[in-house]
Amino acid sequence: MVATLSKPSFLIHEIQIEQVGNWNLFKFSEPLQLRMEILLEKKKSDQITTDEIAELDAIGELDRIFTHINAMLAAQNANQ
Repeated sequence: MVATLSKPSFLIHEIQIEQVGNWNLFKFSEPLQLRMEILLEKKKSDQITTDEIAELDAIGELDRIFTHINAMLAAQNANQ
């Protein structure tokens, strides 16, 4: 599904903005969210390959970036 990744920027096409209440938040596409869950399950059961670890790391880094940006947007909205 998702090719071997070395940079989160390769996932740029999997980014979407979703309105949650009055806020617009950055989120993963459904296929990328599912892929992350599959990789996490493989990691838990010790059945993950080296390439999949790199892919999961890239997805995880993007997830941390989104979390930070969404927190900044929430704080900005709270101050308005």
